[in-house]
Amino acid sequence: MEEMIPASTRRLLLLSLLCLVSVTAQVIDFESNGYRYKTQTKNGLTIMFAALPSHVRDYAILQVAISNGSKIPYTLKPEDFTFYREDGSALTASPTRIVINELIQKASRHDVIKLVTAYENSIYGNSQYKSTNGYESRRQNALAETARIKAAAAASAIALVTTKLTPGQSTDGAVFYANEGKPLGSGKLVVKIANMVFEFPMVQSN
Repeated sequence: MEEMIPASTRRLLLLSLLCLVSVTAQVIDFESNGYRYKTQTKNGLTIMFAALPSHVRDYAILQVAISNGSKIPYTLKPEDFTFYREDGSALTASPTRIVINELIQKASRHDVIKLVTAYENSIYGNSQYKSTNGYESRRQNALAETARIKAAAAASAIALVTTKLTPGQSTDGAVFYANEGKPLGSGKLVVKIANMVFEFPMVQSN
């Protein structure tokens, strides 16, 4: 069969296929409520994120949202998100339990207020995303348990946790990077979920 198709035609078909794959998996940038988001979709799974301007303790924070528009479930966790600096060094997101334990021990009331305010400004101001099982549901659970949001409750509600995302579901959460309280800067965010790899270029804001 291959012999019946001219080489030039085969090259054109291959180029068209590569262009199609590139378009469907391209990174899209947009701004919402003053936050700059990047989003990418592969096999029906969409990842969206924005860097929060505030840091808490030693952590740089990304607000992440994931929607599963595929026909199969996906399991995701914070450690799936790795930031590669321009020098090639890697910084993997901290596990949720480590972040929560540190905030319980060290976070001040100011830290908690700053974290909650920054996160709510981003998630509630993002007109492109509607969560079915994310921060808002976790916040209601935290409020039901205590009248005053303490460090543990706030971090538990905000942090992205290990989640099995079934078809049609979406979730959101904060991903924390121990970076001495500095912004992540320029580099590349790589997210590995199942057999898929999402890559997002990141440029240091002036």
